[in-house]
Amino acid sequence: MFAFAHGIGPSGRKPAAVTIGARLACVSSFYRFLIRMKIVATNPCDQIERPRVSPSAPRGLSAEEIRRLLGVIPESSIGRRDRAIIITLALTGRRRSEVLNLKVKDIIRSGGLFYTYRGKGGKQGKRELPRPAFEGIETALAAWGKSLDDMDPEESLWPSKCSNGRGLTSGTFYASLRRHMQRAGLPPAGVHILRHSAAKLRRDVGETIDDVSHFLDHSSLATTTTYLRRLEGQEDRSWGRVAAAIGV
Repeated sequence: MFAFAHGIGPSGRKPAAVTIGARLACVSSFYRFLIRMKIVATNPCDQIERPRVSPSAPRGLSAEEIRRLLGVIPESSIGRRDRAIIITLALTGRRRSEVLNLKVKDIIRSGGLFYTYRGKGGKQGKRELPRPAFEGIETALAAWGKSLDDMDPEESLWPSKCSNGRGLTSGTFYASLRRHMQRAGLPPAGVHILRHSAAKLRRDVGETIDDVSHFLDHSSLATTTTYLRRLEGQEDRSWGRVAAAIGV
C-alpha cells in the first residue's frame, strides 16, 4: 500500500502530497466498505501516515483585475453569455452551481428585480438581482436569439451549443473562464475565485463582517471571519509600536 501511494505515476514524477493523500483516501474507503461487509478484518491504510497538505492561500480578484477580465471577453454570443455569468458571480457572490443552475422561472420582475436559488444543503434563497447582472443576462440571451418573455420557465438562463438543450455545463464554463483569464494576463484559477472576489470587494467598499456573512449565506460569523482572514491576511495592530521600541 505504501508503494502504491508513493509510487511514480504516468507523469514520471514523484506524487505530490495531495496526490498521495487522495490515493490513500480512495483505497481506505474501499477497505472500510470491505470491513462492513465482513470480507476483511483490517484496513492496511491505517498503518500509513498521511502526508500533511498545506492548502493554497485563497485569493480574490481586485476591481481592476475584474475590469481587465471583462475587457478581453469577445463580443460573440458565447462571450456575452460568459460576461453575464462573471458579472452575476461577482455581484451576487453565489456559488458556481447556484448561478449556473438558474432558470428563467428564477428571475422575478414584479416589485423589483429578484432571483431565487437553491443554496448549500438545499437552502432556498431569494435575493435582489443587481441591475448590471440582469442587463448582462438580457444582452446575452438576445445574442442567442432569446428573450426572457418568450422562453420556457424551465429553460436555463445560459444557452450552449453543445448541451443538448440543457444549458451550459460547469466544465464548459470553467474552460471558457480559464481562456479569458489567460487573455487578461491573470493567473489561472477556478470559478470559485469570483466568490472570493465578491467577498473581498464587499469588504473593500466598507461592509462589515456581519454584512459579508449574510451576503455569503454563511452559517456563522466565525466561518466568515476565517474565510476573510485567509483571503485578506490577518491585520497586525502592534508591529508599529514594537518597531519603534527597537528603533527600526
